[in-house]
Amino acid sequence: MPVAHAKPLPLGPALVFYLFASASPAAGETSLGAPSFSSKGYQEAVMTHRAGLGRRLMLATTTSLDATGLLDVLADEFQRLLGITLKWTAVGTGAALKQARDGNADVVIAHAKPLEDEFLHEGYGVNRRVFARNSFLIAGPAADPAGAAGSPTAAKAFSRIKAGGFPFVSRGDNSGTHVRELEIWARAGGKPEKNYLETGQGMAETLRVVAERRAYTLADSATFFGLSGLSGMKSVCESGPELENIYAVIALNPARVPTARYEEAMAFIAFLTSPRGQKLVGEFRSKSGRLLFEPMAARPGIDLHK
Repeated sequence: MPVAHAKPLPLGPALVFYLFASASPAAGETSLGAPSFSSKGYQEAVMTHRAGLGRRLMLATTTSLDATGLLDVLADEFQRLLGITLKWTAVGTGAALKQARDGNADVVIAHAKPLEDEFLHEGYGVNRRVFARNSFLIAGPAADPAGAAGSPTAAKAFSRIKAGGFPFVSRGDNSGTHVRELEIWARAGGKPEKNYLETGQGMAETLRVVAERRAYTLADSATFFGLSGLSGMKSVCESGPELENIYAVIALNPARVPTARYEEAMAFIAFLTSPRGQKLVGEFRSKSGRLLFEPMAARPGIDLHK
């Protein structure tokens, strides 16, 4: 029977951890403590990899991990280690969670805790794990006519943009970025009544509209610094707790959606939160050499309060 059609072997938690914590490095990599090729543990890891051949996993993800190219790196290494092919659709967090609810994804990457909590409380999601963070930022024209750069908080920057009547472009797509933007507008007394445009598009597309219109927007730092062609724009505000941007991965609950590939989803979560996965996340850079994500899985209790 061809390997691709063989019944997959269970990916026990201990073996998955062993594989990701101790897998033999590729050429040019630094070893993370790999055992010898003759060890029993390594042979078990190889058998697990072969059992994964022909298996696939569908991910619904926030757009920033796709737009920056990080997902391509993670998918290649995940397949190399376990033989499982990762496919994904990149949409806003709200749309990603809906895809999972509809049974069109097996695992989700999101960055909007209120929406994630709702997904978990409804019983659709299980085993949420925080694995990375960066920050949101307010991007605008290099001349910064609203004077947003001198604001003590993001809400104050929004108030200055609103008071001056300067154009603001929103994703308007129920994404994690859009949810955070609305939270900040609420602190600033509400959205502007004029010069406020919703694109209904992803972050990269929205940023291009912002650049064309010399407007302001809220963006995730990874997409802003990883995207080319944004001449005439700069980050005018990117610090403070209200701009922290937390990324979490959640498996679809097979008890709620029987078609969910739970074993593969849990293997992916184990990979993302393993030393190897976290190293890839933490070392990923933009084309200009800027680090875009901070690994977070090793922070004690991080899943409970972020």
